[in-house]
Order: sequence, then structure tokens, then C-alpha cells
Amino acid sequence: MFLEFRLTSRKKKDILRVNICTKEGNSMKCPYCSSENTRVIDSRPADDNSSIRRRRLCDDCGKRFTTYERVETIPLIVIKKDDNREQYDRSKLQGGILRACHKRPVSVARIDQLVDEVEAEIFNKEEREIVSSKIGEIVMNRLQELDPVAYVRFASVYREFKDVNTFMDELKKMLEP
Repeated sequence: MFLEFRLTSRKKKDILRVNICTKEGNSMKCPYCSSENTRVIDSRPADDNSSIRRRRLCDDCGKRFTTYERVETIPLIVIKKDDNREQYDRSKLQGGILRACHKRPVSVARIDQLVDEVEAEIFNKEEREIVSSKIGEIVMNRLQELDPVAYVRFASVYREFKDVNTFMDELKKMLEP
């Protein structure tokens, strides 16, 4: 059984799904023995404070395991250049930024922070659909501040530079005071 609560804030609208354990057996199953006879022994916020980490104990086999409870957001649909629509995927955004920052002096922590910032900006728009070009522009603006070489790498793929002159025009824009 799931209850659905709508949380509304100025920044973001989320749907929180809460699993209600009932006597019919909707409790958490042990990953070791599949028993439904488990209980929570410790509960605390996870690292990012957007989820709750729960330590559980199986009363049948005695093993411990960890579960995470987090807010389930309303799915965001990305409208691609060819007008296809697909669900937003954080790993695609992260992968593009990682490729742009390859062999650059940018830490993984800073890349994760950049992805979080871009996501926050996207979700704060409170729209259910967003054009991929808008996401690309947000990423490029943030990469330009972070690392100029990573910016040019990302822009060359994102803007589909056709020749060296287009590439040089972008470099000249960056070098102008």
C-alpha cells in the first residue's frame, strides 16, 4: 500500500511516496534470506540530507543490511533536438561533463557539485518538460566559470562545430575582454 503526499515549496515540487507496512506483508525483505521479519535498529539522515539511511536487522537469519528512503521526484521529460522525448537521466548529464573535464584539474567532487547545481536550476523551473538545448546552455555557462578548456570541449560537441573556423570563433569569444 502506498500513500502519496504532495510537498510544495517555492523551489521544487516533489511527490513523496511512503510505504506503509501492513499485516499483509508489505514489510522490507531481508536480502539474504528473503524473510519479511525485519526491523529498523538505527535511522539517520544520509550524507546529503535528502535521504534517510536505515540499518535493519533480520530476526530470522540475524544479518544486518542498510536501506535508503528518499523523496521520489516528479519525472522530468527532456525534449531532444529531433523532438523525441525521454525521461531526464542524471548519469547522461554527469557523463557529458566528465568527458569534457577528462584530464583537466577538476575534482570529481567539484563535478558532482556542478551536476547538483545544474539539476537544482533545472528542477527549480518547476516545469515537467525541458528542451535539451536549455540544459546544454546551463551546463556551458557553469563550465565556462569552472574550466575554459572543459567549456570548449563541451561546446564543440554540444554546438556541433562543423569546421575549424567555427571552433576559432568560439575561442575568440572567450578571449575577448
